[in-house]
Amino acid sequence: MADFDLFVIGGGSGGVRAARIAAGLGAKVAIAEEYRLGGTCVIRGCIPKKLLYYGSHFAEEFEEARSYGWEIKGVKFNWKKLTRNVNAEVDRLNNFYYELLDNAGVSLFEARAVLKDKHTIEVAGKTVTAETILVATGGSPYIPDIPGAQFAISSNEVFHLKKLPKRLMIAGAGYIAVEFAGIFNSLGVDTTVVYRKNKVLRGFADDLRTRLTNAMEQRGIRFLFDTNLGNIEKTRKGLKITCTNGSVGFYDELLCAVGRTPNTKGLGLEAVGVKLAENGAVAVDKYSCTNVKNIYAVGDVTDRINLTPDAIKEGHAFALTKYGNQKVSPEHDNVASAVFSQPPIGTVGLTGVECQEQNLEIDIYTSEFRPLKQTLTGRVEKTFVKMIVDKKTDVVLGAHMIGPDAAEIIQGVAIAVKNKLTKAQFDQTVAIHPTTAEEFVLLKK
Repeated sequence: MADFDLFVIGGGSGGVRAARIAAGLGAKVAIAEEYRLGGTCVIRGCIPKKLLYYGSHFAEEFEEARSYGWEIKGVKFNWKKLTRNVNAEVDRLNNFYYELLDNAGVSLFEARAVLKDKHTIEVAGKTVTAETILVATGGSPYIPDIPGAQFAISSNEVFHLKKLPKRLMIAGAGYIAVEFAGIFNSLGVDTTVVYRKNKVLRGFADDLRTRLTNAMEQRGIRFLFDTNLGNIEKTRKGLKITCTNGSVGFYDELLCAVGRTPNTKGLGLEAVGVKLAENGAVAVDKYSCTNVKNIYAVGDVTDRINLTPDAIKEGHAFALTKYGNQKVSPEHDNVASAVFSQPPIGTVGLTGVECQEQNLEIDIYTSEFRPLKQTLTGRVEKTFVKMIVDKKTDVVLGAHMIGPDAAEIIQGVAIAVKNKLTKAQFDQTVAIHPTTAEEFVLLKK
């Protein structure tokens, strides 16, 4: 008889949810985490980054307040205080995860776990057995193999910088890169982004990509497009960074945000025959099961949709399927997402390009306008809203937005898109005026 019904490797959002639900359904569960509970989102991702995002916005708010009659003097920013408070909140959430597992009756191993065979795990100097194993080890930032790469930092270390850099280069132009570019630029850092292509946020709607690139440039962020990092040297003047196009600059820090890789190395997966994708991700079916029938995987380690809420849904679905007598497959269509760039982006459903690839006949509705708040401030940045509708069925296939509160607004719209509401049903909804969200029920050709 095995020591546990379920052994979870990885204490992030997906793994913890799976462990808790499985334990609640009567399974004897253990979980192993070698660093801290909470995973990327809680410890070094969504939560601390959003708190830095909030902190960076005060510079803009203070400036705009003058247009609304406020006189603000003697404003100073303290990087150490912000990061201290952010990391204190991370500590609180980390402790909360301990409580969640303890209350659920889950056994915790604070150590690295490695598979010895398909039912045996080596952890904390012990060997334990389990009927079922769930891999939920997430992903890690990718650092390019170039001369001087050891001088770069990743999104793991950025929350622990002892002082605010004066000059920062960010490599990459995905959501992590553009979010940190906006944060540091708003905090007064001279910020440069280097990217191998010519537009940020590959995979997002082109309308949003172009507008965000332009808005970031207007806010003072510099872009070095169509080039890569070439060489990094540490000098008395700072990091001397040479790009492949020959450009040279000096910076205090280099933040690499050029992608993430699944955490599968050294887990023993290959030894027990678990199939991995070319990038190292664990290959799974629609129920998160690998080709080895008692081994499952959820979250970023599977490289399906690398979002925390998706990992949580996958973990929950796995537990219900395995221990709740329900066949539950996590749905990966019409998953809404947000980029906390400056300005932010919210999006759900198909883009125009994706519709073309599927040979769908579509109608496109757009609106671009200056938000009411900015009519007094003089800021020229505009909000853009876009809706994509199936011509044959009138079903809304996609909704996309860039502008203040985009993430909050798109969450409500996502419910409608997920449930295949039509453009006519959007039109029948009475607008809340004056708001930005009302544009989604007022769009006309």
